[in-house]
Amino acid sequence: MATSSTSMLSSLALSPSIQKHHHLKPSNVSFLGLKPLTGSTKVTTFNPTNKRVTRGGVVKAQLNPSLVISLSTGLSLFLGRFVFFNFQRENVAKQGLPEQNGLTHFEAGDKRAKEYVSLLKSNDPVGFNIVDVLAWGSIGHIVAYYILATTSNGYDPSFFG
Repeated sequence: MATSSTSMLSSLALSPSIQKHHHLKPSNVSFLGLKPLTGSTKVTTFNPTNKRVTRGGVVKAQLNPSLVISLSTGLSLFLGRFVFFNFQRENVAKQGLPEQNGLTHFEAGDKRAKEYVSLLKSNDPVGFNIVDVLAWGSIGHIVAYYILATTSNGYDPSFFG
């Protein structure tokens, strides 16, 4: 194993492409991806003593993403539970179960079409279950993403003060 790696290394050292760059040493070569950067390309290094002073710039406070997402999701869950819950349940009851030839799928013989009740059980007095939490929480996240995206690209909706 060691002999094969040394023979491969020596064959690479004798290849014409490597011999062409005989001025390249490990001290003056830097790699960006797989392309060697020669001495003509300047590689910048971080110097903590350089301080940049900006004068006359306007400083704008950014929105805290965690706070925006939490408030938006909380508000969405609140609205879903206390404002829109009865409206949503009434519309689902009006719509009814899917039917085929005047019979529901369960009545027509599909035993797997029965509603899975244990997933939808909750200890909430009005029946706000895990499906409702996931749906209203995702709406809250969508609204939060919209707020963060529009405020970060320069759009000022003027409802933050």
